[in-house]
Amino acid sequence: MKNKKFIFSTSYFWIIAISLIVIFFILFTIIPIEFKFSVNDRTSRIYFADNISIAHQQLIDKFNREHKGEIEVVPVNLPFTKFSTNERKELLARSLRSKSNRIDVFSVDVIWVPRFARWCEPIDDYFSDTETDCIIKYILKSCFWDSSLYAIPHYMDIGLMYYRSDLIKKLPDATQIERRLQESITWEEFIKLGRRFSGSDNPFYLYAADNFEGLICSYVEGLANLGLNIFQGDSLQLNSPGSRKVVQLLADLVHRYKLTPAIVTKYDEYECYLHAFENDAIFFRGWPGFLRHYKDKFAIEKTRHIRKAPLPHFSGGKPAYIFGGWNLMVSRFSTQKEEAVKFIKFLLREENQKLFYETGGYLPVVQSVYDDSLFCENEPDLKFYRNLLENGIHRPYLVEYTKISDIISYYIHLAIQKEMPVSEALQKASALVNTNYVLIK
Repeated sequence: MKNKKFIFSTSYFWIIAISLIVIFFILFTIIPIEFKFSVNDRTSRIYFADNISIAHQQLIDKFNREHKGEIEVVPVNLPFTKFSTNERKELLARSLRSKSNRIDVFSVDVIWVPRFARWCEPIDDYFSDTETDCIIKYILKSCFWDSSLYAIPHYMDIGLMYYRSDLIKKLPDATQIERRLQESITWEEFIKLGRRFSGSDNPFYLYAADNFEGLICSYVEGLANLGLNIFQGDSLQLNSPGSRKVVQLLADLVHRYKLTPAIVTKYDEYECYLHAFENDAIFFRGWPGFLRHYKDKFAIEKTRHIRKAPLPHFSGGKPAYIFGGWNLMVSRFSTQKEEAVKFIKFLLREENQKLFYETGGYLPVVQSVYDDSLFCENEPDLKFYRNLLENGIHRPYLVEYTKISDIISYYIHLAIQKEMPVSEALQKASALVNTNYVLIK
């Protein structure tokens, strides 16, 4: 038997354990214990698990009206404000391992498809080439595993940076700075800009640096800036010069340049947003649509000054932004597969993709929306997003990706906290990944 090394946090274990108990309570109490239809009610009910926003509910209601008496979508809400992506992943995985048919269709992070494919229905036979050809190709790529189609894009995300234009305008060359930001500023220029705000009470730059997947996004983006990835041959070689350069920058933003407060090592994206608004941060990393998702959380007088820009990149490198987003999968244990697929096809309609974006800020996954010049004229942000998407990159697609990601994020997090030198952190992460050790957070 191979030796296994366990890195274990007792406090984190109890947080996860309690969260999972709450999650299972939701699954087995909110979702009624009932047949999908009764003798007196022949309506087929499909249970849809996602972060159910107002935009989601609008589309669910629209579908239910169209299929009244035949199919009813029952939402199962797993809000981001209550459950982290890791908690949501474990909830879904445990439910599917038990072969439960309580969930028919559910959304997964684009990087989870290889892991969930074992519990899901291949849907190649449900979708014609004409139906899949309408989907943006580099987004559809995340939906295949082992040459089969296992998912359909729900919406996509792309990494970007937000900034406060009112705070930038305090500088005499603000117009020039904002123009440069829109061109994608280099990290070297960005750090020089930060020094001009030294002595200010405003945090200069916030990024999510907790021990979680969001930290991996910043890491992979940095590698892509340098034209690198984490693979060398058949193994992951994390302790390379380029890899050290990326992690050192993330640590230096906190400790050397003091442009980022150390508290970010405890933050996910949502907590970064809160800190940014409460403390008038000048720049912060994020994802599209956050203002629409959380518009009731922040003061209008601040949100009206928020602008978007590409994330910085290393001098001499190429801008690169991580693809995010969520895909839809159909449970292999569902007894309503055809009805679930019908709901997915409904969500792909162009008019519904537009509604989803207009109401919730969710980026469309069908090409025709971006080709509609009139719609894009009324929604100018789509042009900005489209330019980012052209430089989008995917994280590695691996069955064990989440385990690998947990290891890498754990050690990068230690390096950013200065609990371990960058080189040592990456060396240990590389050793754990390549020798099949197990890390428990």
